[in-house]
Amino acid sequence: MRTFVRCFAVFVLAFLLQAAFSFVFAQSAANSGTITGTITDPSGAVVPGATVTINNPVSEYTRTATTDDAGHFNFPNVPFNPYHLTANHSGFASFVRDVDVRSTVPENVNIKLAVGTESTTVTVEGGEDLVENDPTFHTDIDRNLINKIPLESQSSSLSSIVTLASPGVAADSNGLFHGLGDHASNSFSIDGQPITDQQSKVFSNQLPSNSVQSLEVISGAPPAEYGGKTSLVIVATTRSGQGITTPTGSVYTSYGTFGSATAGFDLSYGKKNWGNFLEVDGLNSGRFLDPPEFSVFHDKGNEENIFDRVDYTFTPVDSMHLDLNYSRSWFQTPNTYDNLNIQNVISGGSTPNPVFGNVGNTDQKSKIETFNIAPTYTRVIGANAVFNLGAYARKDFYNYFPSGDPLADKGPPSLQNQTIGQYRSLFNTGVRSDYSYVKGINNIKAGAVYEQTFLRENDNLSVVSPTFNSPCVDANGNSLPGFSDPTQCAAYGNTANPAYNPVLAPYDLTRGGGNYNFFGHTDVKELALYVEDQIKAKNWLFNLGIRGDLYNGLAIQRQAEPRVGIAYNITRTNTVLRVSYARTLETPFNENLVLSSQGCADAVLSPLLLCTAGVQGILQPGFRNEFHAGFQQAFGKYAVVGGEYIWKYTHNAFDFSVLGNTPITFPIDWHNSKIPGFALNASVPNFHNISAYVVMSSVAARFFPPQVAGAGATVGQSGYPFRIDHDERFNQTTHLQYTLPGGRFTHAMWGGFNWRYDSGLVAGNAPCYGLASLDPNTPCLSTTTALNGEPAIAMVNAFGIPLTGDQEFQAGLACNGVRATPFAPLPSVCPATQLTSSLVKIPAPNTGNNDKNPQRISPRSLFDASIGDDNLFGGDKHTWSLRLTAVNFTNKYALYNFLSTFSGTHYVTPRALTAQIGFHF
Repeated sequence: MRTFVRCFAVFVLAFLLQAAFSFVFAQSAANSGTITGTITDPSGAVVPGATVTINNPVSEYTRTATTDDAGHFNFPNVPFNPYHLTANHSGFASFVRDVDVRSTVPENVNIKLAVGTESTTVTVEGGEDLVENDPTFHTDIDRNLINKIPLESQSSSLSSIVTLASPGVAADSNGLFHGLGDHASNSFSIDGQPITDQQSKVFSNQLPSNSVQSLEVISGAPPAEYGGKTSLVIVATTRSGQGITTPTGSVYTSYGTFGSATAGFDLSYGKKNWGNFLEVDGLNSGRFLDPPEFSVFHDKGNEENIFDRVDYTFTPVDSMHLDLNYSRSWFQTPNTYDNLNIQNVISGGSTPNPVFGNVGNTDQKSKIETFNIAPTYTRVIGANAVFNLGAYARKDFYNYFPSGDPLADKGPPSLQNQTIGQYRSLFNTGVRSDYSYVKGINNIKAGAVYEQTFLRENDNLSVVSPTFNSPCVDANGNSLPGFSDPTQCAAYGNTANPAYNPVLAPYDLTRGGGNYNFFGHTDVKELALYVEDQIKAKNWLFNLGIRGDLYNGLAIQRQAEPRVGIAYNITRTNTVLRVSYARTLETPFNENLVLSSQGCADAVLSPLLLCTAGVQGILQPGFRNEFHAGFQQAFGKYAVVGGEYIWKYTHNAFDFSVLGNTPITFPIDWHNSKIPGFALNASVPNFHNISAYVVMSSVAARFFPPQVAGAGATVGQSGYPFRIDHDERFNQTTHLQYTLPGGRFTHAMWGGFNWRYDSGLVAGNAPCYGLASLDPNTPCLSTTTALNGEPAIAMVNAFGIPLTGDQEFQAGLACNGVRATPFAPLPSVCPATQLTSSLVKIPAPNTGNNDKNPQRISPRSLFDASIGDDNLFGGDKHTWSLRLTAVNFTNKYALYNFLSTFSGTHYVTPRALTAQIGFHF
């Protein structure tokens, strides 16, 4: 806390000094612009009371303003995009113009209305309104879609929106998503504030989706202003109250399956020169995380969010902008059947005859608190330039609590042999500035970002399995409970365990030991400098930029990163062709970075973290070269399709490993990765009250050993390439929405439908049959055996550790038609032709290949639907809304993953029904 106070004091001082010199603050966030202008009649007299509307037909972003007594209108906080602007006033002909917002420099649109008949309908004129002459492939998502799309995860709704509405995203459990073949290499830019740390249920609390006005998901080569983790860059513009002269907001509550209840409200209010948006919400659910069983138990959790945005304009060129956010979540780690009624040592643990008993159910919990303060200011410099200066302070407090009796944390040998308690904090502070200049064909932006991330990690670890570090083994080599020293073994007819590690003895709770305490800390300093220019020359658009990153953490790296993009608009056919290239510095994940980097050099931590022999400690930043080629094609005014081919090569490619049945994960570093693939999106803006979109992708995630840094036991050490556990051959989302016309319910009643198809992530721990003599890169080495001289499969994982009956049940395994159950496992060996699975695709004997044909989760289609009425009683200023949502309404029984080295085993959401009612004013 003392460090935070010092840093915040420095920030406030710098903020006040700058204000004293320039007396300036921001009109729009750094990733949004302003459209402003004056309306006059043919004689030049101003026209008050005129209605001005801006609309993007693809994202469905729409706003309306009215000119004041001076004929002036203003749209602040407009997301970067092209817009269709229409001005109307009684007695005058409608004025229509396209406005392209690409900079914080205000777009001035001065309008002279002609005498005539007004039109009150905003229409899409043709395909030219649907295509963007932009080299960067991206997807635009506005609040209209956010409000109506059925979401699979209430506790990480922002992640669900990105997964369901943008291409190239592989869905994972617990709000995680993998963009374009990389493990969670995603960053957020929230009103210009960069956030490159993990944003999901088990890492950090997300920005509440109800505070978001629009999203731009960049899947293409990132412009120079973005760095750190750039497979996906999610640019979020939050909601603002500026210019909303009548208090406007909503109050809502919902209840649904699993006892899930939500409540919240939002309020927007302001005047011409100021505004405030406030959002408060809460969630309580009996299924907070995606559990490792389709049945839900020990999965309660709650979440509370407060978000406030303040805007204030001092003069026509001087304004302020401030984001404030606090979130708290508390949740249980879901149990498996293997976590119930744990049998462990209750006395005599160091004797030859320890006493076992029931120590209860596993009861692990987490609490995460997050706060964020992000002030920004801007000075408009003349008609062509804007200067921004911002600062931010964001901190995550993560607490992980073991079971009340730590011995109850013992899981199957393949899952968990350790107990861990953790308190860690991630405190990210930074200052950013940029200067934008727009004139003629040039749109120039230059900026700098300096940030410092303070990492503090406190961990308590100990052994809770009586056979994990046994001094003695029996005649068959099986580890035995009890005993405290290998010298005791012979007297009881046993032998000393050659793998016994005496260093762990003081930290073995089953033999009277205690916790091992680890404290790690580091300060990661990062400086980025960039300059970019968007040059428009007739039908050509060029993005030219360069970025320099200086990373100074546990490792040091410097990188110059050119970014280039070219787009050409074939106006006759409404076609845009584009190519782009980017070099990026890939920075290590900050979560448990110190433990993963230093733990394997610690004699006690190394076996507890299951470190791989020969792997170095410090995770090094990597670098990437990526190439993109794509197109966008409009079909009249009815539809637009865009596509992109991607090829990425990363040296030092990052992934995660997980500690047992916990959310504790460690970043790891592979030698390199090669990721080719494609992504497509298609939209139907509005056709007879029907709107729709389709997003799809096929992206490979080919990783190449060895693992070069980080903790955790991993696969793929053979030297051959393999598919990482978030590789997916194909996925797609289709969304269809219909608004019911007619009657007093015009534009009030609607229905939405989602179809999500996933071909399945890699499930490398599923058993299979394959001979190394036929394929040296087979994933089946540990499970391939013989039964009566015939090919057979042993029921073990990729490390040769036996699967439990519950794990076999989770994988849907059956031998000769007899399915495993949580308490009735299959035979230890099953004939290769008789092993089947209803949930995992197991390669046919001798066809499995870690690169070309690994085990995978079976393909799944999930269907979600929602219907609603936004004006239930036909009100005018005050309205009621009702919404009914069904997630996975066919109750599909399917997995996200199985014994993933990153996240373990998780099932998709069973059928979940929710009803929400709201009052809007």
